[in-house]
Amino acid sequence: MKRLLTRGCAVLALLASSLLVATPASAIIVIVDPPPAGEMSIELVAMAGSGCAPGTADVAISPDNSAFTAIYSAYLAQAGPGVPVTENRKNCQLNVLVHAPAGFTFAIAKVDYRGYGFLQPGAIAQQRANYYFQGMTTGSYANHAIAAPLDDNWIATDQVPIASQVFRPCGEQRNLNINTELRVTKGTSTDVSYLTMDSTDGSIETIYHFSWMRCNNK
Repeated sequence: MKRLLTRGCAVLALLASSLLVATPASAIIVIVDPPPAGEMSIELVAMAGSGCAPGTADVAISPDNSAFTAIYSAYLAQAGPGVPVTENRKNCQLNVLVHAPAGFTFAIAKVDYRGYGFLQPGAIAQQRANYYFQGMTTGSYANHAIAAPLDDNWIATDQVPIASQVFRPCGEQRNLNINTELRVTKGTSTDVSYLTMDSTDGSIETIYHFSWMRCNNK
């Protein structure tokens, strides 16, 4: 069937000027491309929410240090006849710690969200997300409407302009909070609709693309 591609036009407000953090006077930041080749790892420190019960989400760094992936295995919102209203909205908050190569810091440059949708004609669905470093303002969510009818994969992308990217302060190990949400309402539909952030094999991926910078002491 024809693949549905839904691209978000809104840039997360938390990545705008309200969250820009001044680099300490002792550091000079130089943009790096391609990503640094040093050792890197990521820890899933905590997870919470109706869409990610313990053990149903994980994170992993890409081999080339260009991105990390969040994988969900039981993230589903649904609505329709016989479905409790508590199932209409599901959310997940992941708290992760990225161990960057020595002398480097990073920002999130782009996020690709993926899932599967079975939406009856007249149903209404959306995916929402934001993310922010520990100790910074949470900002507001970017909303991605998922159009009905649908019986296929969906994709939504947030692209962050270079000028709006928020870098983790040099020399600090601040955790990254990732908040996502799925909503489905039956609208004028007469049957059950659902939206997932997983796949039939439980390995659908949400990809967070890094933007790298080098921190040099003066």
